[in-house]
Amino acid sequence: MRTEICERLGIDVPIFAFTHCRDVAAAVSNAGGIGVLGAVGFTAEELEVELAWLDEHVQGVYGVDLVIPSKYEGKGADGLSPDELEAKLAEMVPQGHRDFAEKLLNDHNVPHLPEGEHHHQLLGWTATTAGPQVEVILRHPKAKLVANALGTPPEDIVKQVQDSGRLIGALCGSVKHALNHKRAGLDFVVMQGTEGGGHCGEISSLVLWPQVIDAIGDLPALAAGGIGNGRQIAAAMAMGAAGAWTGSLWLTVEEANVPPAQMQSYIDATSHDTVRSRSWTGKPARMLRNDWTEAWENPENPDPLPMPLQMMVALDGVKRGHRYPEAAKDVNFNPVGQVVGLMNKVERTSDLMQRLIEEYLESCERLNKLNNG
Repeated sequence: MRTEICERLGIDVPIFAFTHCRDVAAAVSNAGGIGVLGAVGFTAEELEVELAWLDEHVQGVYGVDLVIPSKYEGKGADGLSPDELEAKLAEMVPQGHRDFAEKLLNDHNVPHLPEGEHHHQLLGWTATTAGPQVEVILRHPKAKLVANALGTPPEDIVKQVQDSGRLIGALCGSVKHALNHKRAGLDFVVMQGTEGGGHCGEISSLVLWPQVIDAIGDLPALAAGGIGNGRQIAAAMAMGAAGAWTGSLWLTVEEANVPPAQMQSYIDATSHDTVRSRSWTGKPARMLRNDWTEAWENPENPDPLPMPLQMMVALDGVKRGHRYPEAAKDVNFNPVGQVVGLMNKVERTSDLMQRLIEEYLESCERLNKLNNG
């Protein structure tokens, strides 16, 4: 199961776990894979705290996932600070969209955040806001991998990361995107099928994976989108993948920082209950279908805004939903892939890692018997 990218990172097995929870990232890394912490929800100062914690609790290495889209509103606003860019973009958000989002939350009796508890409107969805995050990452030697979730990273960031001895890669949902990543000199590509949670394209994993692998040659390609067990990891590697990039699986582990009510929504859901929606981030992302996603799809209501403006509308809902998950059950932000239909119980991260490896080995043994039969 050990591939070249394992050697380059110093990990035992090529299981990459994207998560917004530092406890999960640490547990995966300490179980032989590599946890990849999603940075988009953190300011640079908050990310410093998270990575310092990981430095103390990870025995080996970990990764960090950024979101710097190739296209977004406000791109090219050179010279602006993150606060100045936020103020400029906030002026572009129609008040009608803010009112509609507020009404949705109020109609579902989702309480407001406590008085005095404020948050930024603009997350790290831009090069301006992600730049300070990169500076933080480069101060932490155990952070050996950087991935960009949307598009090819800017050239200067690629150079900074690679010059520091780290690996940098990016997700793709098509052969075109994968070739863009290769031309930019990235170290790996994550090929995510439409089944995957969060931002995804339209091509299914079984079709996408071999196409990308054939197109990019010897550049390591990690398979993502719908991976929920070791059999699927074996299938991906049989096609030529260098490993598996997983995400949704880690929402229902014991260590996940997911409120019980929200975790129960994942456990109860089937693979039919997800939808690709622009209603939270402005770009198509897979999540559980609920009253929020349905409302933004209604042609009588406002259309979702481009990234990052839509999240500036929706972020209050994210924060309120996380604090009051019982009240927000029908309007919460629940990013997850179709693999949610396999996520039927809560497991410890170490147990899940062991299960993935055992299922992979069992699949390989079954194929060996067929080949030798």
